[in-house]
Amino acid sequence: MKVILINGSPRKNWNTHNLLMEAENGAKEAGAETELFHLYDLNFKDCRSCFACKLKGNQTNGVCAIKDDLKPVYEKIMDADGLIIGSPIYYGNLTGETISFFNRLIFPTMHYENDGVQLVKKPKRCGLIMTMNVQETMLDQIGYRERFDGVAKTIGNFLGSCETLYSCDTYQFTDYQKYYAGMFDERHKAEHRDRQFPIDRKNAFALGRRIVSGE
Repeated sequence: MKVILINGSPRKNWNTHNLLMEAENGAKEAGAETELFHLYDLNFKDCRSCFACKLKGNQTNGVCAIKDDLKPVYEKIMDADGLIIGSPIYYGNLTGETISFFNRLIFPTMHYENDGVQLVKKPKRCGLIMTMNVQETMLDQIGYRERFDGVAKTIGNFLGSCETLYSCDTYQFTDYQKYYAGMFDERHKAEHRDRQFPIDRKNAFALGRRIVSGE
């Protein structure tokens, strides 16, 4: 079994990447072969509306036709059994790179005929990991859970299935005193990091295992 992981954060070895590595470890423990890609290391742009994937008789096989750094990644995803995408939340949404990746991932997997045929030959178990400053108690109040559960539903509808993992109230800086960040209580942030982030890591590990085992 093969699982592909996508880091949609510009920061390596920080919250999102750390949770993805835990998910990767969980997948490996369950027996999967894994590969992790950093979107910010790749040269690509959003969907160009070229509609090559909608041409009758096209041979794209559910993979975006644009030849850039994402094309081989999409080809590996189509051959994989599982996909885990991680992104921090910027201004109430996934990072721009993650959205561009998502648009070009999903659009070629469907066409506009009435039969609704999807082009994914191998259904996948997917996961969506999101890290954010927002406290967990606010997820429903500000509509984040509804919004991002909706993103996961779209992924599941076109690729197979998808579950979400939220990591909230994350620790953002190594030293809060160096930044204009007075609205945050650094002591609270540190205490929450020490208490909650280990739990988030365990949950990410468990997600990686489920992607492989289906349990």
